[in-house]
Amino acid sequence: MSQIPYSGEKTAKIGSVEIAYDTFGNPSLPPMLLIMGLGTQMIRWDEAFCKALAAQGHWVIRFDNRDVGLSTKFDQAGIPDIMSLILGKKVDVPYRLKDMAADSVGLLDVLRVKSADVVGVSMGGMIAQTMAIHYPKRVRTLTSIMSSTGNPNLPQARPEAMEVLLGPATSNRTDYLANELKAAKVLHGPKYHLNEDYVRKYSEREYDRCYHPQGLPRQLGAIIGSGSRSEALAKVKIPTLVIHGSADPLIPVEGGKDTAKSIPGAKLLIIEGMGHSFPVEVVPQILRAILEHTAP
Repeated sequence: MSQIPYSGEKTAKIGSVEIAYDTFGNPSLPPMLLIMGLGTQMIRWDEAFCKALAAQGHWVIRFDNRDVGLSTKFDQAGIPDIMSLILGKKVDVPYRLKDMAADSVGLLDVLRVKSADVVGVSMGGMIAQTMAIHYPKRVRTLTSIMSSTGNPNLPQARPEAMEVLLGPATSNRTDYLANELKAAKVLHGPKYHLNEDYVRKYSEREYDRCYHPQGLPRQLGAIIGSGSRSEALAKVKIPTLVIHGSADPLIPVEGGKDTAKSIPGAKLLIIEGMGHSFPVEVVPQILRAILEHTAP
């Protein structure tokens, strides 16, 4: 692979929010916006993955959502009562997915991007869907990976995955690394080998870059507080690809099926044995699917 231009980490000012981002590839190429999931920094989009997309003709943009990584934190808003939200009680949340979608569009504004191929994973898929609903002219194509519509009637996370999601934050680096490995073992799925060294290395990078567990419950509040998108997605006319693992314990595969069912003309790719992660064995298949879907 030839040398891929890299921007270095930068910051975009979007109203009162600062969003940390970086880019791979030539800015003259068609832009692709990558949106990461719950409580997860942009660096979880592996550099090799970003460079592979850039090498095939995209200007790849990844960023930290609000309340994670080096983007603005909302600590002054406090932490919402997640259990009450889960039980269906009315709880005020600091922000919703629509606000996070507005951050994404604001970043495109700063970068002078009229429309982009938008790829979101997990919560990032929910933000990408929300962009497609509220900002359809800014989304050339939509790719929603291991995500869902927010339909409350769908199967919920398995108990062991919910425990990973709602477990207490750790107070030191050693415990954090142990917890991340435990979470990876739960979420990875049974079919593919888990590279524990890879998990340890990205966990070390995330902790050292910015460990901020207080943001996760606010982001989770945004997900639950935003409700179902099924009805609104029925009006989306953007070319859509839905990718999901058959063994996802956090967002069961029914979430992907419901997403594809809700969006007219959406294509559905179910990867057998994949959990809530990107096993190295299936990354080439995911790359091919995204590149085919976003081809001019």
